[in-house]
Amino acid sequence: MRSKSSTIRTGRATTVLAALLAGGLALSACSGGEKDDGGGKGGKDGGGSAPAGNTVALPRLDGAQLEISAVWTGQEQANFKKVLAEFERRTGAKVTFVPAQDPIINFLGSKIAGGQPPDVALLPQPGAIKQAVDKGWAKPVGPQAQKELAKNYSQGWQDIGKVGGKQYGIYYKAANKSLVWYNAKVFENAGAKEPATWKDLLTTAQAVYDSGVTPFSVPGADGWPLTDWFENIYLSQAGPEKYDQLAQHKIKWTDPSVKQALQTLAQIWGKKDYLAGGQKGALQTEFPNSVTQTFTGGDQPKAAMVYEGDFAQVNIGETKAKVGTDAKVFPFPAVGSAAPVVSGGDAAVVLKDSKAAQALMTFLASPDAATIQAKLGGYLSPNKNVPLSAYPNSVQQKIAKALIASGDDFRFDMSDQAPQAFGGTPGKGEWKDLQDFLRNPGDVAGAQAALEKDAAAAYGSGS
Repeated sequence: MRSKSSTIRTGRATTVLAALLAGGLALSACSGGEKDDGGGKGGKDGGGSAPAGNTVALPRLDGAQLEISAVWTGQEQANFKKVLAEFERRTGAKVTFVPAQDPIINFLGSKIAGGQPPDVALLPQPGAIKQAVDKGWAKPVGPQAQKELAKNYSQGWQDIGKVGGKQYGIYYKAANKSLVWYNAKVFENAGAKEPATWKDLLTTAQAVYDSGVTPFSVPGADGWPLTDWFENIYLSQAGPEKYDQLAQHKIKWTDPSVKQALQTLAQIWGKKDYLAGGQKGALQTEFPNSVTQTFTGGDQPKAAMVYEGDFAQVNIGETKAKVGTDAKVFPFPAVGSAAPVVSGGDAAVVLKDSKAAQALMTFLASPDAATIQAKLGGYLSPNKNVPLSAYPNSVQQKIAKALIASGDDFRFDMSDQAPQAFGGTPGKGEWKDLQDFLRNPGDVAGAQAALEKDAAAAYGSGS
C-alpha cells in the first residue's frame, strides 16, 4: 500500500482524455523545460555539464560504475539503453542494465541477499516502492533530483513516489491505461464507429462480428491486462471514491460494486465468439501477440480491437500497420457517468546511495532523459516539460497531452497499489483470479470469493 498522503484526486480528468482523443484539437508543443539552474559550471573541472539544448547540469563521474534494473525487455529495453548512453556521454560514468524478472521485489531480494543489489531499480508498483522502503532497501531522493522533480512533475506524480511523506521514487515512465486500439480497415468495412459508452462498445462489437471479424483480442495468458480491464470498468461504474476504497481494501471484493463490474465485464468475456480463440485461446495469448494479431492478416485479422495502454504502440511497430492511419485508438468507453482515466508507471528508486546514483536519478527526473525515449515511440512521460513535439506521431502526442492536462486528477492502477502478492505476481492473487474468471465468466460469486480471500491474505501480511 502506498501512503495515505499519495492519494490522487480525480474529477475533470475523467472527461479530459475523451475530449482530447475524440476531438480534433490542435496540438501545440509545450515548453522543453527550464534552462540550466546553475547546478554546474561544465568543462573538465567536474562541476557539471549542461551543454546547449540540455536542461539539467550533471557532474563528471569518470570511473563511476552503476547498475540499473527493470523488468523491461525487447524494444522497450533497447530504447531505455539509448537514454543511459546519453547519461554516460555526459558524465563519463558506465551504466549497465540488469534485466529483472517479475515480481521484481523477489528478484531484488535475491540480489540484496547475495550482496549485489543494483544501484537503481525501476519499480512498476507503488506497493513495491513501499515494500522496498519497509525492508530498508530504498534510499531517499537527493536534493538535486528532488529539485528537478519539483520543477517537472505535478504534485500528484510526486506524491505517488512518496512513502511516509518522504520522496523515494521518481516516475520516469507513465502509462495511459484507458485506451482501446482498433484496426481502422476492419472498422471501415464493418461501418463501425468509435464508441463513447459501454453500450456503444457492445454495438460496435456486434457490427464488427457481423462483418466476419472477431471483435476483441484479450491477452489472458498475462494476468495484468485483465486487471486493467476490470479497473477501467470499476472506476467508471463505481466511481473514484469506491475505487480508492477497494484499492486500499477498505471495502471487500465481495462488495456489490465488484459484482456489478464483473457482470459488466462478462458481457464481453462471456461471449466466446467475441474473443479471438474464445476464452481458451485468450488464456493462451500473451500481450505482445494480442496486439500484433490485431494488426496483421489484411482484411481478416484475428481481432478488430485490443484494449491496453499507450505502450501497445511498441508492438504495433512490429507490424506493417501505421499508428494514426491503420491503427487508431479511442478512449475506454464510459460505463458510468464518465469515462475512466487509469494510469500506471515505473518509478526509479535508489538502492545503493552514491553521487553517481543520485546523478542518474536527477537525469531521469529531467526532460532531457524522457525526451530521448519519447522520440523513439511506445513511451509516455509524466514529465510536464517534455515537448509534445518529441512524440513521433499525432496519436502519441494526443495521449501525452491528455496525461499532462489531467494534472493531479487521475487514478493510479489499482493492482499496482496493492501488495505485490495480490496485485503483481504471475499465477497468484488477482492475476490468477481474473484468469479463472475469464475461463468461467459465469461464476461471478466464485470470482469475488477468490479475490477477497487472496486480498485479505495479502493486505493482512503486507506482502
